[in-house]
Amino acid sequence: MVLRTSATQMTQTRIYPHIRPDRAVISVGGEGALAFLHNLLTVELLDKIPGEAAYGALLTPQGKILHDVFVFVEADRVLLDCAEAQVNALLQKLVMYRLRAKLDINIAGELRVVVGQGVDDPRLAVMGLRGVFAYPALPDGDDGQYDALRISRGLADSVADIGSGEMFVHEANLDQLGAVSFAKGCYVGQEVVSRTHHRGTARSRILPLQVQGALPAKGAAIMSGELRVGEMLSGQGSHALGLMRLDRLAEAQFPLLADGVEMVAVKPEWMKS
Repeated sequence: MVLRTSATQMTQTRIYPHIRPDRAVISVGGEGALAFLHNLLTVELLDKIPGEAAYGALLTPQGKILHDVFVFVEADRVLLDCAEAQVNALLQKLVMYRLRAKLDINIAGELRVVVGQGVDDPRLAVMGLRGVFAYPALPDGDDGQYDALRISRGLADSVADIGSGEMFVHEANLDQLGAVSFAKGCYVGQEVVSRTHHRGTARSRILPLQVQGALPAKGAAIMSGELRVGEMLSGQGSHALGLMRLDRLAEAQFPLLADGVEMVAVKPEWMKS
C-alpha cells in the first residue's frame, strides 16, 4: 500500500490578507432566507446565528456536487461565497428553487471574498481567515500561496478539482469537512449521500500527493504497475491532489506514477476514514 499517514511535510505557508479573484458572492435576503438555503444545501444552517459561517454544497438529484459554497450568515441576509466561474449558474438554480418565496437573490458585485491569517475558515482552522467584505483595500491574489496551502492540506477547489455535476460528496471529502448533515431533513440529493454514508461505500476520495518531480498534467492517470489507481487534479510545486480509488490504493504493490513521475499519496490528519 503506497499511502503515507503524515502531516509533517505539509506546506506551512503564511497567507497574507488578499482578495480571491476567482470567487464571487450571491446575496439571499428576505424572510426565511436561511431556511430556504437550509432546505437546499447539504449543511445544517438553522442553528447558525449572524456572524457564523458554514461550508456546504448544492447537489444534483443524483447526489453529485453542482456547487460547493461557503455560507456567511448576516442579520438581514445570507451570503454565498462561490466560484466566480459558476456564479451565474448557481444564481439561476437558486431563483428556480425560490418558487413563490419572497426572497431577494442577486449577485453582490460590491462584495469580495477575502482570505488571510486567522481561524475563520469553516473547513479547517489552519486555512485561516475567510470572510466577505465590501470593497476591501487589498491586493487581488497572492502569487499562489493560498493554493499551495490548500493543496498540501488536501482541500479541493470548486473549479480546479470538483467541477460541477462530476463528483459525489464523499469523493470531494465534504462529509469529512463538516459540510454535510446526516441528521437534518430532506435536501436535494440527500438519499444518495445518506445511502453512501451509512453503507460505507465511498470507493474514491481526493487525497493530497507528494510529487517527486515535475507535476503531471491534470487528468493524467495515476498508475501502480498496470493498475489504474487514480487521476491527477490540481497541483503546485511538489504537492498535488488526486482522485484516488481507495481499494486499488490499498492493493497497490508498485510505486505510484503519473506521466512517469513518482508520487506518494498522503492521508490528511483531519481525515477520519
